[in-house]
Amino acid sequence: MTKTAVVYWSGTGNTELMAQKVAEGAQASIFTASEFNAKMMDEFDAIAFGCPSMGAEQLEESEFEPMFNECAHKLSGKKIVLFGSYGWGDGEWMRTWEDMCRAKGAVMVTDSFICNEAPDTDAQEMCVQLGKALTNS
Repeated sequence: MTKTAVVYWSGTGNTELMAQKVAEGAQASIFTASEFNAKMMDEFDAIAFGCPSMGAEQLEESEFEPMFNECAHKLSGKKIVLFGSYGWGDGEWMRTWEDMCRAKGAVMVTDSFICNEAPDTDAQEMCVQLGKALTNS
């Protein structure tokens, strides 16, 4: 069985709810960004990373981005999915994040998923499916 982690940061609770649904679909351990680090990357076969868009469409800078940058050198060959919520913009932060992950050699197992504001019932189901895709890849 694939050992899977869901790692997220949430300011309003929207990305936290998405993380809970991804973890449900993946039957995964769930961690906040402050609980996870690069050493833990070796413990998992697959990881879902979740972060909302902040500021000018970027990752959250005080907790999530430093943790993710620390983990980035261990992305090569690792199965991952990305998710997050946003309140404005068109998802540029997610495209930039995906490009960075691919450049580091991550195996993107399915399309990333973003939702505007709070995840509705359909978005929550998409998160469950994202988790299932991660563990069934």
